[in-house]
Amino acid sequence: MTKAVFKDYPQGQVLLFPTSLDEKLPADSPARLVNQIVDNLDISDIVNTYKGEDSSFYHPRMTLKVIIFGYLNNIYSCRKIEKALQDRISFMWLSGNPVPDHNTINRFRSSRLKDAINDIFTQVVKLLVDMDYLSLDVVYMDGTKIESRAGRYIFVWRKTVEKNKAKLEEKIKKDIRRD
Repeated sequence: MTKAVFKDYPQGQVLLFPTSLDEKLPADSPARLVNQIVDNLDISDIVNTYKGEDSSFYHPRMTLKVIIFGYLNNIYSCRKIEKALQDRISFMWLSGNPVPDHNTINRFRSSRLKDAINDIFTQVVKLLVDMDYLSLDVVYMDGTKIESRAGRYIFVWRKTVEKNKAKLEEKIKKDIRRD
């Protein structure tokens, strides 16, 4: 019987990662797409919210990348985004390794991003369309109704929906004619 041969297990090594995190991030990683999109956004409205102060700031483009990528991964809590920056390679790669704390992330999101989010979202959609990741040709709406115990006897009748739909269509036609 031959003796089993095991690969090295250098747990106490000096370098945890390769010299570049880029080597560890797959070429088709969503983090690369988020990076590319945010690099092409006009974030001058966000940059203009910063005033010259005694302290330095994390770059708003980096913070925006981290927040968008967090949302893409269903991470909405600032504390969880901070944790991801500490232990997930894709987040480390996006941030370039700095780890802003949860208060910094929250302040950026609530004060600096608040007024610019609609414009940012519009720019992202346009870029995704230009890159052929998204099409605006057809829109589908899911009209599934699921009964819940809290609102068990509350539902919308079909005739009411059709009547309101007709009113909405008429209003849209009037608005289009006005233009």
